[in-house]
Amino acid sequence: MALVLAGGLVVALVLMSLNNEPEIPSNSVLVLKVEGELPDFTNADEFSSRFFGAQTNSLSSLLLQLRKAKADKRVGAVLLDIGMLGAGWAKAEEIRDAVADFRKSGKPIYAYMEFGADKEYYVATAAERVYVPPIGDLFINGLAAEAMFFRGTFDKLGIYWDSYQIGKYKNAPEHFTRKEMSDGERETLKSLLDEIFNRYVANVAEARRMSDTDVRALIDSAPHNAVEAQKAGLIDGALYREEVERELKKRLGYKDDERLHKVSMAEYRRVPADSLGLNQGDQIAVIFASGDILPGKSNDGSFGGDQSIGSDTVVKALNDARDNKAVKAIVLRVDSPGGVTYPSDLIWKAVEEAKKKKPVVVSMSDLAASGGYYISMGANKIVAEPLTFTGSVGVFAYKPVVKGFYDWIGVTSEYLMRGKNAGMFRET
Repeated sequence: MALVLAGGLVVALVLMSLNNEPEIPSNSVLVLKVEGELPDFTNADEFSSRFFGAQTNSLSSLLLQLRKAKADKRVGAVLLDIGMLGAGWAKAEEIRDAVADFRKSGKPIYAYMEFGADKEYYVATAAERVYVPPIGDLFINGLAAEAMFFRGTFDKLGIYWDSYQIGKYKNAPEHFTRKEMSDGERETLKSLLDEIFNRYVANVAEARRMSDTDVRALIDSAPHNAVEAQKAGLIDGALYREEVERELKKRLGYKDDERLHKVSMAEYRRVPADSLGLNQGDQIAVIFASGDILPGKSNDGSFGGDQSIGSDTVVKALNDARDNKAVKAIVLRVDSPGGVTYPSDLIWKAVEEAKKKKPVVVSMSDLAASGGYYISMGANKIVAEPLTFTGSVGVFAYKPVVKGFYDWIGVTSEYLMRGKNAGMFRET
C-alpha cells in the first residue's frame, strides 16, 4: 500500500511540474527540435511522452511555438535544431513559411544540423544563418522516385491479379499487374519531381543569394562536407553546437561570463498562447483527419500504431462543431492517402451538412489523395500548400487468383456454389 501511495505521489508531483507555466528569463533562446514524422496533431502530453514514449512533437505545436516566440518579448532568439525529417514536402514548406513570419519580428533565428539531406537543408535555409559541425555533411543530392513492380515475381509463382480500375492515374494495382510504369504513372511521377525540384532550387537560391544555375551545379556535385559547403555559400559556418550558442550570446549582448538562457520546446509548450495576446476573437474548430480512412474510431497514434481517420470520430466532431453556437467556422485539416469508400462518404456527408450552418474550410497537409480528396471536396473552400500531393481521383479493386500457384505446389480444391455470383471472390 505504501508503494502505491508513494508511486501516486510521484506521478502527482510530475504532473504538477509539467502543467505549471515555466519562468522564461528575458533574452532567452528558444530551442526547437525539428525532426521525425511531425504529424499534424497529437494528443500525447509530456507525461505520456516521458513515461510511455508517446509522440508529442507535432507540426501544429511547432508552428504555434514560433508564433508565440514572435510575440513573446522574453524570447530574444530561436535556434532550430534540425534532425532527420520524415515529414513530407508540404510540411517542410509550412515550417519555412513560419520561420519567414518569425523573422519579421527582427529577432535572430539560426539553424543547426549535424546531418542534412535535401529536406532538412530546405527547412534550414529559411533561417537567418545555417550551421553544420566541422565533421558534418550536406547530402543535397537531388530527388528521385522509384516504382517497383512484382508482376514478374507473381508470374513465376503462378499468381495472377484480377484487377479493375477507373481513372487514368489510379495506378495502385499496376505494381502487381505490370512490369513497368504506365503512361499515367510516369506522367504523375515526372510532374511531381519537376514541381518539387524546381521549387526547391528556386527557394534555396533565393535564401542563399545564389542563381538557380549555381544551386543546380552544387546539387550535381554533392555531397559536400562542411568546409566545402561553407566555401560554396550553402552554409554560414562550420561550427559545433557550443560555438553556435556562443554566436547567439554575442548577438544578444550577453557578457562572456553569463550563461545563455535556453528554453526547450517542452518547457515553452506550457506557456499559454492567450497570455501573449494570441488566439483572440471568434472560435474556430480545427478537426484533424490524418491517416487511412476507416470505419469506426480514429487512432491519433499517441500510444502506438499509425494514425487513422475513423468515420465515427470525425463525423461526431463535425456534427458537434456544427451544432456548437460558439464555433463560427470549421477547419478540417486533411493528411490522408485515402481508404475505404463508405467511411469516406460518411465524412463527406457530414461536411455537406456542417456547411449548411457555418463555413467549412479544408486545409490540405502533405497528402490529400483519393478518399482524402473525397472528404475534402464538400467544403466551402479548399486550400493547400504548393507541394501538397492531391488528386488520385478514381477507384480500383483487385484480388489474387492463385490457381496456378496451387497447381504448382499440388493443392487441389472443389468449389460448390449456390447463386450465380457466389464465386466472385474465389481465389482459384
